[in-house]
Amino acid sequence: MRSNGKGLAVMSISIQASQVPDTAEADAVRAAALCAGAAAAGVRAAGGAAIDGALCTAAALLRERIEDVLSVNATDVANAADAGADAGFLDRLLLGPERLADMARQLEVLARTPELPHQREVRTLPTGERVFERRVPVGVIGAVFEARPSVTVDIASQVLKARSAAVLRTGSAALRSARALVDFIITPALRAHNIPADAVQLVSTPGHAGAEALVGLPELVPLVVVRGSGEVTRKLSALGAAAGTRVLAHADGGGVLYLDSSADAAIAEQLIYDSTDRLGVCNRLNLLLVDRPAYDRLWPLIKRALNARGITASLPPHAHRLGHEWALDSGAQAHVTIAPVDGPIDAAATAVRETSGLAASVCASDEAAATTFIDAYTGTGVFWNLSTRMLDGYKLLGLPETGINVDRTPGPRGPVTYLDLGLRQFVVLPPPR
Repeated sequence: MRSNGKGLAVMSISIQASQVPDTAEADAVRAAALCAGAAAAGVRAAGGAAIDGALCTAAALLRERIEDVLSVNATDVANAADAGADAGFLDRLLLGPERLADMARQLEVLARTPELPHQREVRTLPTGERVFERRVPVGVIGAVFEARPSVTVDIASQVLKARSAAVLRTGSAALRSARALVDFIITPALRAHNIPADAVQLVSTPGHAGAEALVGLPELVPLVVVRGSGEVTRKLSALGAAAGTRVLAHADGGGVLYLDSSADAAIAEQLIYDSTDRLGVCNRLNLLLVDRPAYDRLWPLIKRALNARGITASLPPHAHRLGHEWALDSGAQAHVTIAPVDGPIDAAATAVRETSGLAASVCASDEAAATTFIDAYTGTGVFWNLSTRMLDGYKLLGLPETGINVDRTPGPRGPVTYLDLGLRQFVVLPPPR
């Protein structure tokens, strides 16, 4: 360790470039899960006031130790750039002063959010027994997420608010930054409020085997949040299902914007511009659908908005599927696919068929057209004259999110927050005496 001149210990973090053997990764994951499991009872017993206090302390430490965190993150970013990482990857990896400040604000918002009642009465049976429903902590919740270090704090805080312990595994490019956030921010905050410091575990071995091991331990980690996109995430979901682990997966994204014939030109142009402010995120504009009768009228403004962002239009005939997610296409993120459709029903059907169903927006002045699109679209979020970039737990719900679940089956869907990270338990008591 070394001093940063402010009386704070700054950890020197080094990660071996060589691949750790699979058995070592699996052993590291199991050891982390056991540590978290041992701490889980202490988290549950600590109480809401202690958890909220720890979140506020973590926010204060983010502000106090900003230079320490940024110094470690700068090394991660520099190494990734030297390795040839593209702009979208570097954008996700970067922690700047504004992002750290936003993380601190979100921690304080989460701390101020009242907890749901531990128990609510459901009904009284005809025979007099009383039925109650309780929220019960999961115990240990795992998370696998992309090389985006801010997610370390997002997920850890949500899991703690849900009164559980966490086992986190991130991409190797962000491992130094994630370790700094755990060691400089989260662990001291837990200790300051007498919460077991082992409640948040970060798997420190790089490599995919650790992620596969984490979704294969249902007896220790029954629920795992899997973030990131593409085949790796889908593979982890399948492995988790086979093992009996409940996986909340965020495997694919890509926002859709439908421009109806009734679209106001100025609003349409602004929506395209606003939806492409960051190209490496899942809720950006990915597929632009244009009502066929209005295509020629709207094309000049479409082109102008895309040019303003330095984005290339992928026009028909397409050599790729319509829902191709440009955010994941290294070196080609600055693209938006454009296709004509025949009205709002065709637009909604195309969005559902061709994309993950993450989010879609309709730009229309005609309320009937907008309502038709909204009613026909079955994805996790739908917006009228607003950008799909709004599909975010903090923007919609005022809470940080662990990820966005696009499952087409019952369960938590859309932005997942601590409210979705508990278990339902029924308690039946005898009639009152």
